[in-house]
Amino acid sequence: MTIAIIPSRYGSSRFEGKPLALVADKSMIQRVYEQAQKAQAVSKTIVATDDKKIFNAVEAFGGHAVMTSTACRSGTDRVAETANTLALDPNEIIVNIQGDQPVFNPLTIDEMIAPFSDDPDLVMSTLAFKIKDKREITDPKDVKVTFDHNGFALYFSRAQIPYPRDKDTKADFYKHLGFYAYKKSFLDKLVTLPTGTCEHVEKLEQLRVLEFGYKIKVVITEHDSPEIDLPEDIKRIEAMLL
Repeated sequence: MTIAIIPSRYGSSRFEGKPLALVADKSMIQRVYEQAQKAQAVSKTIVATDDKKIFNAVEAFGGHAVMTSTACRSGTDRVAETANTLALDPNEIIVNIQGDQPVFNPLTIDEMIAPFSDDPDLVMSTLAFKIKDKREITDPKDVKVTFDHNGFALYFSRAQIPYPRDKDTKADFYKHLGFYAYKKSFLDKLVTLPTGTCEHVEKLEQLRVLEFGYKIKVVITEHDSPEIDLPEDIKRIEAMLL
């Protein structure tokens, strides 16, 4: 059984109340929830929030929400708290879904958890998309990832990686999509680790995993997942729904 958990908070320095913003007449959180429900491997979807307005909105459209502590330092901590509230089995696969990507393809969730069936020792996986828009290669808003020949992450960065010393390089660049799958037992361990140095500098919590010597499987998907950062991004996403 695979549980999808969508961490969601109301406060945001760039877009307060973003989860409740309307995207083509539905709240963003409802659209993300409905996409998650379409993934074949997901047996249950839950919104994890510390805000009663979001909780009530989810319950109103028939979804399942759980209230979490306001002290959670990240979305990962909110997911872990919810998994423990639900008393999930240590071997359960938990999917952390970004709450600001309302048009993601549900197939990507099935792709991301597939490696767990082939590798019993795998503890965490994530998604990457081969960059087609050259602007994203150098834009710090778009997180890049490099990985080894076995598909495990080497590093995540807001900078261009790998950096082409010689300008004529033919290297491909990959954007990290920000979805994660973990074994419950590893998620419990992850949230006990202190914030890593690179994690603090780049403001990327997945770097904590690498800094403490654990591996993340990177699954390459053909489906991009554009996010909504600012109110003006909504019209661009709505155009994709036409």
